[in-house]
Formats: sequence, C-alpha cells, structure tokens
Amino acid sequence: MSKLDLATSGKPVTYVYVTDVDRGLAFYRDTLGLSVVEGSADPYGCFLDLPGGLLRLTKMGDHQPSPHPVLGFEVADIAGTVAGLRGRGVTMDMFEGFGQDADGVATMPDGMKLAFFKDADGNALTLSQPA
Repeated sequence: MSKLDLATSGKPVTYVYVTDVDRGLAFYRDTLGLSVVEGSADPYGCFLDLPGGLLRLTKMGDHQPSPHPVLGFEVADIAGTVAGLRGRGVTMDMFEGFGQDADGVATMPDGMKLAFFKDADGNALTLSQPA
C-alpha cells in the first residue's frame, strides 16, 4: 500500500471557472496581482501562483457563478486591502443585515473581519483578517 502524503507534500490547487479567459486573466493578474505560472497556458486556461498553492483559471463557456465564495484571501490589513482593490475598480459586495461598515467590511463576534467582492465573471471572492 502506498503512502498518502497530501497533508505534507500535496500542493493545493483551486479551480475558478470563467467564460472568457482573457477577461479573467486581466482580473486575477492585473487587478489582484497574481503571477501566471510560466508555460502553464493552454487552450482552456492557465495556472496562477497563490501563496502556498495554485489557481487554475479554466474556460467554461456556459459557466454560471455560484453566489457562494470560490476563493478567499486571508490578509493582515483588510482595510488597506479593500482600499487598494477599490482603487483598482473593484466594488465590495454589501449584504443587508450583515453589519458591514461603509467600506463593506463586517466584524464577526469573534473579531474576525470579512469583506466580499466578485471577479469579472461574477465568482464570489472573500477577504478575511483574523482577530
């Protein structure tokens, strides 16, 4: 029986589906600042570097985005990150009754802060800052 070592050597890969790879790439590379993995492009998409993992941007012509987050980023300064994203044209999602401040940041009872936004295809993304 072979050893299953996902917890020690498996590199996480998240898949984000888009209807237009060029538009998706412009968002993830140019707006969010992720780097394309050299030589990873193919007719269906490409890989981008994530801290500790990879993001596979994949074309799916009939993709319908989920209202639930597909990718999140834990950050040290959520207010600064939100301001930086807004400066790049990103709009934070606002949810009635969620207790968000004017910038779209919600503080959870345990002190964690959350903010929500969408990519160019409407895929839900999150920012979080631990308490």
